[in-house]
Amino acid sequence: MKTPLFGKTLSELADIVKDLGLPGFTAGQIANWLYKNKVSSIDGMTNLSKKARALLNEQYTIGLEPPVNVQVSSDGTKKYLFRAGGGYIESAFIPEEKRSTLCVSSQVGCKMRCLFCMTGRQGLQANLTSNQILNQIESLPERDRLTNIVYMGMGEPLDNLDEVMKSLEALTSDWGYGWSPRRITVSTIGIVPAMKHFLENSRCHLAVSLHTPFESERKMLMPVSHKYSVADILNEIKSHDLGRQRRISFEYIVFKGLNDTPRHVKELARILNGIRCRINLIRFHQIPNTPLETTDEQRLQEFRDALNAKGITTTIRASRGQDIDAACGLLSTKELESPTR
Repeated sequence: MKTPLFGKTLSELADIVKDLGLPGFTAGQIANWLYKNKVSSIDGMTNLSKKARALLNEQYTIGLEPPVNVQVSSDGTKKYLFRAGGGYIESAFIPEEKRSTLCVSSQVGCKMRCLFCMTGRQGLQANLTSNQILNQIESLPERDRLTNIVYMGMGEPLDNLDEVMKSLEALTSDWGYGWSPRRITVSTIGIVPAMKHFLENSRCHLAVSLHTPFESERKMLMPVSHKYSVADILNEIKSHDLGRQRRISFEYIVFKGLNDTPRHVKELARILNGIRCRINLIRFHQIPNTPLETTDEQRLQEFRDALNAKGITTTIRASRGQDIDAACGLLSTKELESPTR
């Protein structure tokens, strides 16, 4: 099996050309072809010598793979299915009036076992490589329309820290895509050591899956809370000088009768005091065999208004793709369980 070049950082490409005995500047040429000129083959790198292309072709390939399936919603949302790591991953393309967002996956399955997540029921099958993460972007038919990327698909991004960081380097570096970090958001359930590394070594936005301010409830919803508490997560965030350009948001799936009460509003206002942040309220997308229910629309709006009244900027995320497999991990789980697979 040949090794993919796509997804390599500039330093990794430098190591490759050094091992092949090629001039050092060849690494920058390769990066330019991969991330700016969208080359489809090593032979297409026409400013490389024939010798260089021949040496690269012996061991390497570009390494792009198209999606194997797509579901299209009446609202324009598209959910793409890719093969990766012996299983399947999902990417959701979400077009809006002034922006187009791609939600990418970072793992095949997930080991975090959050009660509300279909992906967690698959268990962790594999970490995605930087190649497989960036392939979701590069192989997207709508790639030229993208304005924003969120690492909120299958898997816990900071449980795959090294490959996620390499993909962010390729996205934001001058030698790569050259995107502003402000166009990229990475989500985490709160793996504190990895979150510390991310905050120190990237300028991308951070979104923390919170879902309740109370430890006992969070432990029930998210087993990782037994290791990393809400207090641990917030103390780590407070210890960093985030500046004015970097956004911290808290993702909050609202469950009927569980985390949508005045008591929750009061506690959220207390624990988030002093953190410049936003809360994104999310409607629960129903998954099979769970006791959780989505809250009703009136309660959701009242909960938002109460948080805003406390001085916390709070919005309700628009639900998209309701007529397709909207819940994260649902499409890939169906593909894994398909009798024709």
